[in-house]
Amino acid sequence: ESKCREKLTLFKDAKVLIYNADDPVVNRTIATFGFYGERLCWSRTDATVAMFIRRIDKQGASTSIEYQYKGTISTYTIPFIDEASITNSIISATVALYLGVDAEQLSTRMRTLEPVAMRLEVKEGRNGCTLINDSYNSDLKSLDIALDFMSRRPDHQNRKRTLILSDIYQSGVSTEELYRQVSDLAVERGIEKFIGIGPEISAQQEVVSITDKAFFNDCDAFISSDVFASLHDEVILLKGARRFCFDHLTELLEQRVHETILEVNLNAVVANLNYYRSMLKPTTKIVCMIKANGYGAGAVEIAKTLQDHRVDYLAVAVADEGVILRKNGITCNIMVMNPEMSSFKTLFDYELEPEVYSFRLLDALVSAARKEGITGYPVHIKLDTGMHRLGFDPLTDMDQLIDHLTRQDAILPRSVFSHFVGSDSDGFDEFSTKQYERFVYGSQRLQAAYPHKILRHIDNSAGIEHFPERQMEMCRLGLGLYGVSSRDNRILHTVSTLKTTILQLRHVPKEETVGYSRKGILTRDSMIAAIPIGYADGLNRGLGRGRCYCLVNGQKAPYIGNICMDVAMIDVTGIDCHEGDSVEIFGEHLPVTVLSDALGTIPYEIFTSVSDRVKRIYYQD
Repeated sequence: ESKCREKLTLFKDAKVLIYNADDPVVNRTIATFGFYGERLCWSRTDATVAMFIRRIDKQGASTSIEYQYKGTISTYTIPFIDEASITNSIISATVALYLGVDAEQLSTRMRTLEPVAMRLEVKEGRNGCTLINDSYNSDLKSLDIALDFMSRRPDHQNRKRTLILSDIYQSGVSTEELYRQVSDLAVERGIEKFIGIGPEISAQQEVVSITDKAFFNDCDAFISSDVFASLHDEVILLKGARRFCFDHLTELLEQRVHETILEVNLNAVVANLNYYRSMLKPTTKIVCMIKANGYGAGAVEIAKTLQDHRVDYLAVAVADEGVILRKNGITCNIMVMNPEMSSFKTLFDYELEPEVYSFRLLDALVSAARKEGITGYPVHIKLDTGMHRLGFDPLTDMDQLIDHLTRQDAILPRSVFSHFVGSDSDGFDEFSTKQYERFVYGSQRLQAAYPHKILRHIDNSAGIEHFPERQMEMCRLGLGLYGVSSRDNRILHTVSTLKTTILQLRHVPKEETVGYSRKGILTRDSMIAAIPIGYADGLNRGLGRGRCYCLVNGQKAPYIGNICMDVAMIDVTGIDCHEGDSVEIFGEHLPVTVLSDALGTIPYEIFTSVSDRVKRIYYQD
């Protein structure tokens, strides 16, 4: 209450005070404070207040909130399902309505909200651990949010959930009550091991009801203990106040094998997903492409994020990619775009839904399903409307296709789809229209043969932007999900940033050469930096010899000479830099399209070329 009173003092002369009437501490403090301005409160339980929350309905990846503001009932929807976002939206809605924003405008704006980054990182740890690093602040609210995130991760299955927590300061309650609340939160979220660091939390260890617990006065004591050495196969949440220097602890727990890293911003994935969702009808389903290891970003973490945000389907290239997802706790529908004849048993065992694009594949799949005693197994029918890669011809194959499908009951079409050849280019609009017409014809023929609804999808990322009227029942998100748009890259958020560091700096005189075959001839006295990334990491040799550049402290540093297997050299003449400084290969400040344009290729190739030996570090809100 004293902390609440201090904050109220800052606004004692405000004209209006907007607050949560369901919070007893806030209510008691306001009642005795002597605030003389207008009071406007919101509540989920008291229908007499100005802003009464009548109903909160979580559906899929969104939450619908029905409210009554000064007697008028309205509704808005936000693209989030976590409690923190719901509460924040209610506060914002109350303020907006008070300031004169009408209900319709409020609803429109709420639907386009994007997540705010809170610097929570997911990293691979040593000894098979996964680290969730939120060691930037420490209070009850942020602890609850972090525990909520941890509890919703599918990779905690069969792995112990561990909380490493420092002292919490300025909580406004007694230390005993504070850590009793901490214990209750930890138990509620399924924490199985509790490690407390700090004198205050150590003094209150008796109120922590988790059986497997240990306490230390500081990080050094913990690091030198057997408890630290025994951490293995656990999902670990690190939550600490800055003064406890959890950064050092995190470094020791990380699995460090390479100075080149790919930073993956999962907030950006969600923001891009919500951008495309904003252009779709609420009933339109979404397939998210995570083949090729999630376009190089890491399929498992991308899939966990997308599943958490309730996408309808994930799509992989081959069955083995789907198996990896299943083994890492992914339970949502998974489509396999290029199933192999040898993978049918795997498809059935792991509930993976294959694309069917030929009569040979169709008949073999039916035969395999019958041998397993399977009926009604979901499949996805591919129509070739102009790509001429895979698929049934909608103009000539439909009679035979329908005959093959309807005379058996082992498999059942769940969706029918096709690919636009050039939805990213206005120059192909006429051909795209022909493709769409062929697809409509073929899909209508197939639908007429079945009583159940068969989902149709032909729009991809570019198609959603270019042809939103052709979204049908489902759309596929690929490159746009990862932050690249063929139409306007300014709208999307960068997901992957490839970084490395300067290993060594050296002065090299004019007319000397750098690298293999003496291809890097210097025309001036130069400062050359060696960086630990090469073509074995996915840095294409075609970028060398000055054809492209990276960024060092925000400045362009061209590649000099041939790019080697494990090392590249860059010209940093005139750039203020030192050994150990960060180097951006592509990402937030250097678009991947700069590299793909230099190579005469496409961003897909750059993303998917990043090798597995490059460590992925994940950021999440």
